[in-house]
Amino acid sequence: MEELTEDDVVQAFKALSHPTRLAILQWLKEPRSFPPQDQPAEEVGVCLKHIQARAKVSQSTASQFMAVLQRAGLVTSNRIGPWTHYSRNESRISALGSVITKSL
Repeated sequence: MEELTEDDVVQAFKALSHPTRLAILQWLKEPRSFPPQDQPAEEVGVCLKHIQARAKVSQSTASQFMAVLQRAGLVTSNRIGPWTHYSRNESRISALGSVITKSL
């Protein structure tokens, strides 16, 4: 299992401190709940435009939310043509859960 530093944990908590970013991470748990895309979301991730639409925010705000989640290591991105697709980083999320269980 991935070992997290204290800074990793702080960054994850900061990323999850905004209700919309927390919701996005929860939504990404079920990629099939998003509209169909050219390539399956389970394989390539969910397109930013679908995350943006569900969050009811501008494209720039959605991009900023995803950048914060990505910097915290909670999501990974996959660029396909002009589109960026996002998936949960399950190993980081699991490691964060372990830190919470053991240390807090």
